Amino acid sequence: MRRKIVAGNWKMNGSKDLSEKLVGYVRSESVSLDKGVEVVIIPPAIYIGDVVREAQGNISVGIQNVARWQSGAYTGEVSSEMAKDSGCCFALVGHSERRQLFGETDKMVAEKVSIVVGSGLTAIVCVGETLEERESGRAEVVVAGQVREGLSSVKQGDWQNIVLAYEPVWAIGTGKTATSDDAQAMHAAIRDVLRDMGAPADEIALLYGGSVKADNAADLFSEPDVDGGLIGGASLVAKEFMSICRSLSAGT
Repeated sequence: MRRKIVAGNWKMNGSKDLSEKLVGYVRSESVSLDKGVEVVIIPPAIYIGDVVREAQGNISVGIQNVARWQSGAYTGEVSSEMAKDSGCCFALVGHSERRQLFGETDKMVAEKVSIVVGSGLTAIVCVGETLEERESGRAEVVVAGQVREGLSSVKQGDWQNIVLAYEPVWAIGTGKTATSDDAQAMHAAIRDVLRDMGAPADEIALLYGGSVKADNAADLFSEPDVDGGLIGGASLVAKEFMSICRSLSAGT
């Protein structure tokens, strides 16, 4: 059975107050979820300790980005080993904002995936096309290339530490959302690519990310190849985030 995951990516938002109140609320409410649903909070690195304390082991915690190195003279970087030591179980890799704003390539993503998995963390590897690529009919080709190259370093015994998040760039923070049919079509295509790579495709969780809200989550999560969501802005609103979590729980 595939993992069912709702992961909240706070991006560069948050505070000690938010960490206490939102995580406390989610922790207390998450007891009502189906036991098969994993709730993950991914705050800015500076608040990981606060979130871990509030999560009390009932909610998983992730880091938004890790270095391509494990230690050394890399001022400002955080290693995956440090993230694990601080209580993280997950690490985002290849988020579209890292690709667009910080120049991360598929090769860099592959390097980070190898380091993350080697540290014992689960990598949530992000892939997705731009609006121009979708409108030109190249969406599946672009995403397939990101999957193949970004996961090229994964060894046969490490696939259990891989989660993929399909996040169409044109739907992130824009209010636009892929239809449930669009999301299902791309997730099914991704699973075909994984199968062709020799991965246990039917065992790997595929999340959808891109303006997921309480009012569209149920439709998205009802699709057979959508195993949860990577949530941006809505993860900063406690009740809405929990509503999204409940939508996944209801469908398990």
